[in-house]
Amino acid sequence: MPEEKETINKLAKAPIESLHLDSIAVVTNLYRAAQGLRNKMEREVLSDHGLSWTSFSILYDLWIWESVETKKLALSAGVSKATISNITNTLERKELCYRKIDNRDRRITYVVLTDKGRKVMEDLYPKFHRGEVEVVSSLSIDEQKVISSLLRRVIRENNF
Repeated sequence: MPEEKETINKLAKAPIESLHLDSIAVVTNLYRAAQGLRNKMEREVLSDHGLSWTSFSILYDLWIWESVETKKLALSAGVSKATISNITNTLERKELCYRKIDNRDRRITYVVLTDKGRKVMEDLYPKFHRGEVEVVSSLSIDEQKVISSLLRRVIRENNF
């Protein structure tokens, strides 16, 4: 821990007493866990279908809701509408979804899951879920519930 404090002190150029080391630890570990999960799932599960984490996220939302407005897809995936447009282009080429213009307001575009997209998700999700279970397998069910509750609170409090 002394060398970590020294490193943080150098990086922050601030007195160690002014740093919230527990906050740094939580955020750093959240980031590392999120990146590790994303890399693991892309490498071990999603690559078989030629999907990125974000494209899977979009397909997942479409699988649950069947049709989602592009603005809501962007918010859910945490990306820009331009990114949604680019990924949707790729997913359309793979015939996993298509765009549909709202008849009442032509400025609104929906993305709709195709039958092929539904079949891909029905095949893919059980494998993805096994990966989710594997990632947290070292935690008890109670520990998983505590972490989940705390993360939901962080998400809610920060409007993520």
